[in-house]
Amino acid sequence: MGMDNRSEVRAFLTSRRAKISPERAGIPAYGSRRVAGLRRGEVAALAGVSVEYYIRLERGNLTGVSDSVLDAVSRALQLDETESAHLRHLARAAGARPARPRSRRSGAPEIRPAVRRLLDAMTGMPAILRDFRFDILAVNPLGRALYAPMFAGAPAQPVNTMRFTFLAPQAQAFYPEWAQMARSAVGALHIAAAQHPHDQQLMNLIGELSMRSDNFRTWWAAQDVFVHRHGVKRFRHPGVGDLELTYEGLELSGERDLTIVTYSAEPGTSSSDGLQLLAAWAATQEAITS
Repeated sequence: MGMDNRSEVRAFLTSRRAKISPERAGIPAYGSRRVAGLRRGEVAALAGVSVEYYIRLERGNLTGVSDSVLDAVSRALQLDETESAHLRHLARAAGARPARPRSRRSGAPEIRPAVRRLLDAMTGMPAILRDFRFDILAVNPLGRALYAPMFAGAPAQPVNTMRFTFLAPQAQAFYPEWAQMARSAVGALHIAAAQHPHDQQLMNLIGELSMRSDNFRTWWAAQDVFVHRHGVKRFRHPGVGDLELTYEGLELSGERDLTIVTYSAEPGTSSSDGLQLLAAWAATQEAITS
């Protein structure tokens, strides 16, 4: 069983419509309004479709909808690039048949030796390899040192950054800007769910987080979306203190839904010094455990 596509479409379109005021849309607002944002008829007029057709879309039926209509709805709702792409993924999922269950576990793809060598060759920066479920599948030594709180006492299942963020008691201390980072993480998981609506392990993760985290449940309902391409992330590492690192998400060509995430620091900054200290700290920890 996968994600309920109709309910996701309905929740997403309704939430985006509620964000657009008549003034922002450039249309006159007459009389009292019972709903936040635009009315369905106003969105339909802006998109150039009938009210009945837009109501059908907002009820979750995107099956067979054309790209031109999706573009028109995106413009009417003033969706940004990420939101427009998300709507397209939802539409694509609406017309797709569920994939047949695989006999082997789909959550453990084979990692090519060359990819592992690439990670290990990044000696001056932390690097991890993750999949679309945000499982960490491989990591270089500095990456393991950076994410030491995440790997500490990790269960047999792959370390999952989402599960750590929302369920681990040390996560909020590890991420000084936890609320901002966690909200963007929920947005990234929305993107993954739209792209893989029939992946049961992903749906199980979303269900687990929804049941066990009030924050996750609230932010999931907000329907915001986010793509982790690049940016700045701040850490409060238990061994080396505060780090401000720039991350880059590098999708592997020819490897479905696998991303290498690297972290680096501006030269000459305290965070650059912190990475060198992290390498020394990692060597000390290895010596203690060996």
